[in-house]
Amino acid sequence: MDALARAFHGRRVFVTGHTGFKGAWLCLFLARLGARVTGYALAPSGTPSMFELARVGETLERHHLADVRDQAALTAAMAGAAPELVLHLAAQALVRHSYADPVATWSTNVMGTVHLLEAVRACPDVRAALVVTTDKCYENQDWPWGYRENDRLGGHDPYSASKAGAELVAHSYRSSFFAGGGPLIASARAGNVIGGGDWSADRLIPDAVRAMQQGGALPVRSPNATRPWQHVLEPLHGYLLLAARLLEGDATCAGPWNFGPDAADNLPVATLLNGLQAHWPQLAWRHDGAQHAAKEAALLYLDSSKARQQLGWQVRWPLPIGIERTAAWYAACARGSVDMRAFTEQQLDHFCA
Repeated sequence: MDALARAFHGRRVFVTGHTGFKGAWLCLFLARLGARVTGYALAPSGTPSMFELARVGETLERHHLADVRDQAALTAAMAGAAPELVLHLAAQALVRHSYADPVATWSTNVMGTVHLLEAVRACPDVRAALVVTTDKCYENQDWPWGYRENDRLGGHDPYSASKAGAELVAHSYRSSFFAGGGPLIASARAGNVIGGGDWSADRLIPDAVRAMQQGGALPVRSPNATRPWQHVLEPLHGYLLLAARLLEGDATCAGPWNFGPDAADNLPVATLLNGLQAHWPQLAWRHDGAQHAAKEAALLYLDSSKARQQLGWQVRWPLPIGIERTAAWYAACARGSVDMRAFTEQQLDHFCA
């Protein structure tokens, strides 16, 4: 963490998607390291939001509310910030919503990435850019082993396929426009993140919180589906380790990277929910056996050997700790009297320590 602080202190960093769950945590992490952050994103969707509860806006030098599909606005915002590092998290990030609005999903995830990298091309201060995608960008074969960075990209649903498209965009720009010099471009693929402050619709833990608030049982579509669960700070730590190497000019790091949990934390949905019940005894859930139009993978697992061996990245909070910290965050929020900025920063301090 001392090395990260040295790498980021005083750095100008441009973060897209900073009003979202992961983006808000990332901005607080960067602020802890002393970075000078400019955020670019849509306004927080829904109430409450992590961005507002943790007062993330107070940590920013600049705060732009705009769409990554607006190329002119994005280019102007980046030019004004003159960042050394760009971290691209803005996305339409929900699988089932991608079926309801595939056009917005494709245009945001693919053309939004094109616009981002075009803005990078036009900004001479940028030294490195990291495009964040997802573990679902791989063509899922339901293999019992982990997907590696050189496995085939794919995805049948619009979200997964559009994220594979964003990976291809990053590869194309890296090979076509930045191969002879200029900014180093990498991409990052993380597992299913949990953590306090996620209020998105149609996600497991936010849906569980809402079910408890309403006094009902959470309907679960696929309780036996296995996912690579990890606390949100785990991949964010990996992104920052990778970004630090890119800022150093390490061209061997320009490429795709996996940041998934240890094998022991690839667990069925039911096991995660049972772990939460140890902290939330009032949580009830039931198997929803109805047929759903949205096909979901039964097994998904990332091989993150590359990040462990080349970046020294490792899991700091095994899943039981991640579950406990997640449950504690929502419990503190529910009390209504807790300063959630201070509580969130306390969890970040514990992670860094």
